[in-house]
Amino acid sequence: MEKKLVYTGKTKDVYSLENGNCLLKFKDDCTGKDGVFDPGENQVGITIDGVGDVNLRMSIYFFEKVNAAGIKTHFINANLEDTTMEVLPAKVFGHGLEVICRYKAVGSFIRRYGDYIEEGADLPAYVETTFKNDEKGDPLVNKDALVALGVMTDKQYDDIKVMTQQITKIVADDLKEKGLDLYDIKFEFGYDKDGSVMLIDEIASGNMRVYKDGQYIDPMTLSKLFFA
Repeated sequence: MEKKLVYTGKTKDVYSLENGNCLLKFKDDCTGKDGVFDPGENQVGITIDGVGDVNLRMSIYFFEKVNAAGIKTHFINANLEDTTMEVLPAKVFGHGLEVICRYKAVGSFIRRYGDYIEEGADLPAYVETTFKNDEKGDPLVNKDALVALGVMTDKQYDDIKVMTQQITKIVADDLKEKGLDLYDIKFEFGYDKDGSVMLIDEIASGNMRVYKDGQYIDPMTLSKLFFA
């Protein structure tokens, strides 16, 4: 099937397919700064050989679980040989929106709110949204602003929040069975021609902070532990 490159991203390239679907090509690049991985960063900071393959494997695993739970995603199928995933077409919110769910106060959360909370303190599946904008450092944006700006409807925001918390629980419960603790995770959502919200992008180690016995686990180590 013929494919046409439509977008070159930090960690994936996106192609359009003849059948109307899209194809994601996973790359070995991770977000971070100064050679250190950081899922909250807005630039490619490190290239890790094989990370595209393990991110795709983990994405397949979790997308199938999320779909089975009745939560809408863009996932159709994947090909591990060429590190690609076929997905439903979806429009992104605005120029791109990231949704973070936090179980612990770490990373950018503690940098912003450290005067009010201790690092590592529990959070109640706290959901926050940021615009994808490298130059402005992915600014935080709340529900009222998203609706006022016409980026999404009130209902779409509410759907995203509920879906984010449901999906995060699926991931966290699975990791917990392996002795791993999820601190936070980053998602992306889009919507179909009817305006229905769906989870897009990936669910992979490069988008989550995971700890074991209080120690941070880097993405490649996490993937190895996960599939051990």
